[in-house]
Amino acid sequence: MTAPIPRDIPDLPAIPGIPALLPSHVPATAVRAPVRRPLAAIFRLLVALAAAAAVAVELTLGSPLRTLSHFAIQSNILLALVFALAARRAWTARRPLPSALTGATLLYAMVTGLVYHLLLANEASPFAVPSVLTAEAAGPTGWHAITNQILHTATPAAALLDWMLLTPPGRLRLRRAATWLLYPLAYLAFTFIRGELLLPGTPARYLYPFLDVGQHGYKSVLGNALLIGLAIYALAIALVALDHARPNPVRHHVHHRAKTGFRLQPPVG
Repeated sequence: MTAPIPRDIPDLPAIPGIPALLPSHVPATAVRAPVRRPLAAIFRLLVALAAAAAVAVELTLGSPLRTLSHFAIQSNILLALVFALAARRAWTARRPLPSALTGATLLYAMVTGLVYHLLLANEASPFAVPSVLTAEAAGPTGWHAITNQILHTATPAAALLDWMLLTPPGRLRLRRAATWLLYPLAYLAFTFIRGELLLPGTPARYLYPFLDVGQHGYKSVLGNALLIGLAIYALAIALVALDHARPNPVRHHVHHRAKTGFRLQPPVG
């Protein structure tokens, strides 16, 4: 006859040298099926192609160095690159780009559109320049008229629509708002250095009238830059606040079969 099994078995002591197993927290992205977003991918690819084409046309029509010195050109180059990468991520069901990058791209695109329409193309503004890309008093004509509208109106509007309709909310962070000002500050320094290197009287020595040191002096220009910088920072804060208040336009419908189990994710990059 065998001895009865005791009801209370004492715990065995831990074996030295073997660490205790820690609880593993599986992220939701590890159990959720990948979702391709072809509509977002196509839209972003078209926006990237439009921005790249407009920049390429401007480079062929004018001085490449002067063209590349414009804030609108630089912001649209960034937008073309970011939207092309975002289109690839959406098409292949990969993780979206970092919000710090996409938020900065949106902010610079919005600055491009707002500065142009409020200060440069507005006849009531003291800094009105109808054709800022060509530095001419008359309004742009021909290909310049088309690229001018693409770079200053179409791509900023497309970036705003992509953020409102094709991007999940709550991804922008307030701590990034200050770092997004580094590029405008660097562009301001670039403008001053470029103006000092060019001879007085050179056409388009200062590309924007509110930054024209030769006409207004450093004191007035720095005052204008401070006001614009504060406006950009306020716009960045407003975008972050709206990002956390707006509804979610993207809702993934997860099937019952995808609620459990693991899947292999494509490599990030």
